[in-house]
Amino acid sequence: MAIKLNTFCDIISTESTKDAEGFATKDDTVIASIRAYFEPKNSTVKWANMAQFSEANALFRFRKLPDVSITPSMIISCDTGRYKILSVEDVKQRGMWMEVLAQKFEEVG
Repeated sequence: MAIKLNTFCDIISTESTKDAEGFATKDDTVIASIRAYFEPKNSTVKWANMAQFSEANALFRFRKLPDVSITPSMIISCDTGRYKILSVEDVKQRGMWMEVLAQKFEEVG
């Protein structure tokens, strides 16, 4: 599989913690910095077939990271913005490539 890894990304885990006054703050922890294939949503047949993830507007594909578990509670950050991970798939169940469907979001604050 020849994939053009065209985007630098950070995979981020976000945790809420309370400060001394009891206010909740979000702490970002970078789990991994990677190169990934990035494809924004378009009107191709491939995207039409992914109707169950209609809120997804981005696809990321990257090499599987040893000893790192990617979950839907994580975020991908790249030069086009931040994306909430909606689904994670092992491409063809071979343990080589991961495919992530994600939704771009705007942070308030």
